[in-house]
Amino acid sequence: MEKRIAVIGIVISDRMGAAAKVNDILAGYGDIIVGRMGLPYQDRGLNIISLIVDGSNDQIGALAGKLGNIQGVKVKSMVTT
Repeated sequence: MEKRIAVIGIVISDRMGAAAKVNDILAGYGDIIVGRMGLPYQDRGLNIISLIVDGSNDQIGALAGKLGNIQGVKVKSMVTT
């Protein structure tokens, strides 16, 4: 299993409905999360989380997929080396 480093961007437009679900999923993948930064973007009514992860393609894809299935959440990932 080859491990990769990836950046995952998460944009939450429905904080009240999605934040708890997002945090539960992130807690489940805590072993591959290297860093996390969250910022409220009040002018646009959004909350943005950026993650640095170190895991297999399957782990990264599963994490991004689970997050992306939450209503009010958009996810983009960029896998590097």
